[in-house]
Amino acid sequence: MPSALPDGEPVPSDGSLPAHALDGLGSRPFGFYLHVPYCASRCGYCDFNTYTATELRSSGTVASQETYADNVVAEVRLARRVLGDAAPPVRTVFLGGGTPTLLPAADLVRMLAAIREEFGLAEGAEVTTEANPESVDPAYLAELREGGYNRISFGMQSARPHVLKLLDRHHTPGRPEACVAEARAAGFEHVNLDLIYGTPGESDDDWRASLDAAIGAGPDHVSAYSLIVEEGTRLAARVGRGELPMIDDDVHADRYLIAEEALSAAGYRWYEVSNWSTTPEGRCRHNELYWTGGDWWGAGPGAHSHVGGVRWWNAKHPAEYARALAESRTPAQGHERLTAEDRRVERILLELRLAEGIPLDLLTETGLKAARQHLADGLLAPTPYTEGRAALTLQGRLLADAVVRDLVD
Repeated sequence: MPSALPDGEPVPSDGSLPAHALDGLGSRPFGFYLHVPYCASRCGYCDFNTYTATELRSSGTVASQETYADNVVAEVRLARRVLGDAAPPVRTVFLGGGTPTLLPAADLVRMLAAIREEFGLAEGAEVTTEANPESVDPAYLAELREGGYNRISFGMQSARPHVLKLLDRHHTPGRPEACVAEARAAGFEHVNLDLIYGTPGESDDDWRASLDAAIGAGPDHVSAYSLIVEEGTRLAARVGRGELPMIDDDVHADRYLIAEEALSAAGYRWYEVSNWSTTPEGRCRHNELYWTGGDWWGAGPGAHSHVGGVRWWNAKHPAEYARALAESRTPAQGHERLTAEDRRVERILLELRLAEGIPLDLLTETGLKAARQHLADGLLAPTPYTEGRAALTLQGRLLADAVVRDLVD
């Protein structure tokens, strides 16, 4: 959940949406994202909307972890009033942060229960929480599983102590792998490990060791992201002062190829540029909802939502968010209405990252010309079994941003 919020139009105090946004509600997949903004400490590379206890001390109890679940439940009830009877059962729920598992397991279960009570959960709904490896134990995981969570994502990042130290990650090497076994024992159907590559001081061998450790733990899903030096973070300041080198694009490309080779050899298949799973069922359906233009309600400080071509975002600070709900008004700070052209461009931006690729009829004549060139250059390939679509090749994945820029023209 990025820390910066865009400009936008004002939102009615009751959170109501334009009538056209509700047209077709229920015909598209619908999910919930719950943002938990608390962290035990701030990682030097992170620019998400997160807060430590020290940073919130002056906000009083209104922004405390102890009352947070009450605020989310209030927003879930607001969502029900806004969306009305046309709202379908929820197909996916995702708790992100921050560190959701800093809250008691009972709070996470209570927030999910509010969604179930207000909207219902679709049969086979995917319910995910992110977790810090040091913030859970077998009893905590068992309580989550009993409460309805069936997927969990652990922030592993690296298996090497010196890499974890530079990233300001405080878990013990080996703990994420142990968490996978504990989650399986608790009955979790799907488990993800998040990895980061390209940290200053990380070698190819360090990265291979991290991949080997993650694969050896046996999750059915692995996410691997290149480290991005975000403006305003401690990491950016250190790079700016010359204390740390900036990793160049060639190093990132090499690390990506190492990941693809190791994960493919272990039976993982890419389905999105940064995500691999062992089975189709192991894919993160909540993220697929984002990538394919579904509807979702984002609850929590700074959370973004999208329904029927209208996108809005909540107040960033937990205290401001909580005050709005206490006053029976929406915590949303602004919204924007996507035009048909906006939605076309976003489809290209997001769907091209998927293994299924994009339908070529999304492209303008200029985009089609670029697509033909990328097909000739081996960056795109026709998708098997589906006529009229093109997807990124492995080489294309390395240059995905450049390919997208050409296709949206």
